[in-house]
Amino acid sequence: MHILQTLSEFEQFKIGAKPVIFEFTANWCPDCRFIDPFMPEVVEKYSDFHFVKVDRDQFIDLCIELNVIGIPSFVAYENDTELGRFVSKDRKTQEEIESFITGLKSEKHSSR
Repeated sequence: MHILQTLSEFEQFKIGAKPVIFEFTANWCPDCRFIDPFMPEVVEKYSDFHFVKVDRDQFIDLCIELNVIGIPSFVAYENDTELGRFVSKDRKTQEEIESFITGLKSEKHSSR
């Protein structure tokens, strides 16, 4: 998983032809640490997506702009279009995250 370094990098991923899922997180967040052990498996399973980790504290203005209020949260883009979001203050399970991504894939194929 890539770790976001700059806002321009965010824009590059966002406009890319390959879909991207931004994971908004923070070091101090216990629910974020809860998903860390299984996220590599999720990333491997859904290799048709880029995965980019965004530190909420480093990119707080971006979080405000995107209305990402709870973490961990996920926002997906392709070709500068938001595909979907899984944003809440609740702890997320591997099954919930995978269900969100699977839903993105089925939406993508049905809109073609």
